[in-house]
Amino acid sequence: MHRHPLSFPPNPADLAHVSGLFQALADPTRLTLLLALQDGEHAVGELTGLLDQPQSTVSRHLGVLRHAGLVIPRRNGPRVQYRLADSHLVGLLTQAFSHAQHHRLGLPGHSAHNQNADTANTGEAS
Repeated sequence: MHRHPLSFPPNPADLAHVSGLFQALADPTRLTLLLALQDGEHAVGELTGLLDQPQSTVSRHLGVLRHAGLVIPRRNGPRVQYRLADSHLVGLLTQAFSHAQHHRLGLPGHSAHNQNADTANTGEAS
């Protein structure tokens, strides 16, 4: 994952965008939808089956994600296919769920030294 430098204090527009992003992510159904879309595009009907939720519920949550700029719809005849808006979301979800697993399992945090070693070995930032 490519890392962009973070400024402090943050740009007000970036701060507003990130706040909206986390508001959109603050729902288990929406997080599950984003996880389902990690591997590629899915139609609404496929997503209702994967989540075992009614179409109205899935569509409502997809609307929130679309409004937040996290998913992109594409009409394919009568079906609407959804995909993640960009690859940064996969990294964000990976980091968030890795953090949750560490918390749940009582695992120690990664030191900055270990993160730098991991980055050197994989070519990606943690």
